[in-house]
Amino acid sequence: MKIDTDFTDRRQAAKDAKAALLEKAKAKQNDPALQARRAERAAVVAAREEREAAKRQQRAEEQARLKAEQEAERVAAAELAAQSAASEQDRLIAKALADQAAQKAKRDARYAARQQRKS
Repeated sequence: MKIDTDFTDRRQAAKDAKAALLEKAKAKQNDPALQARRAERAAVVAAREEREAAKRQQRAEEQARLKAEQEAERVAAAELAAQSAASEQDRLIAKALADQAAQKAKRDARYAARQQRKS
């Protein structure tokens, strides 16, 4: 019989301990200080998320700005290359015209010298 009463006593003690823990947890949930700490933590989390969202937004804007700058640089480089090609072409045309003028001047000089020798 002694064993049964020890077992019953231990089981009752465990049951009472669990009930006490449950009461303590319920009391903590209704504690205004705990609720204030929870609200404070929630505010901190919300502020952190807001800062992270602002950082993400700022990074996205920075990437968009850099992409726009790169595109503008690419367009400017393409325009410069086109102008350079056009100016190179103009330079080559001018050189060809100058060469033709020089050849014509030499030919005219030879013709004039020949005419002078004939006269």
